[in-house]
Amino acid sequence: MTGEPARVRQMWHLLEPLHAVLYYAPAAFEEAAALGYDTGERWASYFAWRAAPLGAVGPAEVMRTFHSFAPAMVDGYVPDGWATAAPDAVLAARLRAVDRAYRALFGDRVEGPEFAEAAALARRAAEAAGQGGRGGLGAAKAPGQGGPGGPGAAKAPGALGGLGAANSALPWPDAPHLTLWQAATVLREHRGDGHIAALIGAGLDPVEALVSFAAVGAAAPAVFASRGWSADEWGAARRRLQERGLLAADGTATDAGRELRAKVELRTDEEAAAPWRALGEAGRERLAELLGEPWLAVIGSGLLPSENTLGIGKV
Repeated sequence: MTGEPARVRQMWHLLEPLHAVLYYAPAAFEEAAALGYDTGERWASYFAWRAAPLGAVGPAEVMRTFHSFAPAMVDGYVPDGWATAAPDAVLAARLRAVDRAYRALFGDRVEGPEFAEAAALARRAAEAAGQGGRGGLGAAKAPGQGGPGGPGAAKAPGALGGLGAANSALPWPDAPHLTLWQAATVLREHRGDGHIAALIGAGLDPVEALVSFAAVGAAAPAVFASRGWSADEWGAARRRLQERGLLAADGTATDAGRELRAKVELRTDEEAAAPWRALGEAGRERLAELLGEPWLAVIGSGLLPSENTLGIGKV
């Protein structure tokens, strides 16, 4: 892959770890516990941290905007999580968590000129995302129930507003390192909204999206078990994809399956391109340079799992 899609994907790979520390840093679990969340496992705080920009929404909205989680799993955390802490309290706590996590990871560098410059550039790109810009492709309508886009299919977030728009609507923090984190969050959720549109356009419902991604080697099927789908639901999705000629009998992708996933990833890059066009090539290259050292610090910290459901490093 070359050209603009490669550059867009590079920026995602650089920014995603800077966003994802929220879900794994000890400080984040401490802040979640202070709010009253069970931190014996990470999902109660994950759903709260990520959904809070949407407000006190119910399970249907979370399933629509998160896309890949099993309804039964979402029902277990939403809306009960809002009885533990209101979204405004969660939003304040997540910034405290990021502040503490970034200071632990980067030390005095968060006060330095490189962080300030990176934050300003990332904010410019994120503000372009917040203005609704995409790569020129509209959100697809959801397929009907049964067959492609079967149980759990939903309209693309881009059609109704998604996590990118919700995070774009939040006020910007004053501290540069928090601005950088929020910009990374806006940009990754903007990309995620476009990714859901691409999946729906390809006729892949939430569980089929995971099965097809595992089939091309993005991660082992066991990694995707974290999304809560039962063995029966996973197996039924495999059979639907086999009937479409996208999976072989052993569960690996056929040539048609690999081609479809490649088109999904390319369309995702196209949907995510507008903020980087707005920043300009020189600005994008400078931001990539500035992100190199923080990226290495996060990766080297051991906080993040080596294999993930996003396919970072695999796609």
